[in-house]
Amino acid sequence: MPAPAKKPRRTAQRILEVTLELFNRFGEPNVSTTLISAELGISPGNLYYHFPAKDELVNRLYDQYEAEALPLLQAADGVQHVEDAWFFFHTLFERIWTHRFLYRDLNDLLSKNRHLETRFQALLQHKARAMREVLHGLTRAAGRAPDPRDTAGTADAMVVVLTYWLSFEYVRDPRRALEPDHAGAALVRGAFHVMSLLMPHLEPAHKQHLLGLVDAYAAPPT
Repeated sequence: MPAPAKKPRRTAQRILEVTLELFNRFGEPNVSTTLISAELGISPGNLYYHFPAKDELVNRLYDQYEAEALPLLQAADGVQHVEDAWFFFHTLFERIWTHRFLYRDLNDLLSKNRHLETRFQALLQHKARAMREVLHGLTRAAGRAPDPRDTAGTADAMVVVLTYWLSFEYVRDPRRALEPDHAGAALVRGAFHVMSLLMPHLEPAHKQHLLGLVDAYAAPPT
């Protein structure tokens, strides 16, 4: 008996999927609505029917990213051990990578999109809170009381790495850094960079455990 035919994807969802792929590959400023409609094999009018402006595509894709990232950030208070932290950050970097065009073109996008500007500022606050929770969890697990002055600066530095990690990757290798086949190595480097900031807050045994986790995926950056 033949398998039932799959229900075709709705046009709006197809548009978002293709747009995300093009934005990630070429950068949002380099992708026109004409290119998107041509890639989809639909008329520009059909595209405009679903998304009358390019900013609406950007906003919808950002909303998708935020819907994936916020629940993860809210789970930061469950990070109690090095392995928890490694899994947390690797998963967070995976979410960023999936919508990497946002970070690749962040300054340009924020300068021309008020919706994105306000929402991203709020997201930074969520990131900072999550980083503080991770630091508090790890220091409590080590039997120490967290020092707010210490954790605040480290948390801000971790947010900086999370926000501009892809820019660093791009500068290191502009032609290949953001290609899909480089995702694995880039994710490991990103997680290692941000967790390196945790090193002063870890016990020696936990530091070695962290380095062992990194080695299990790939060698840390030199």
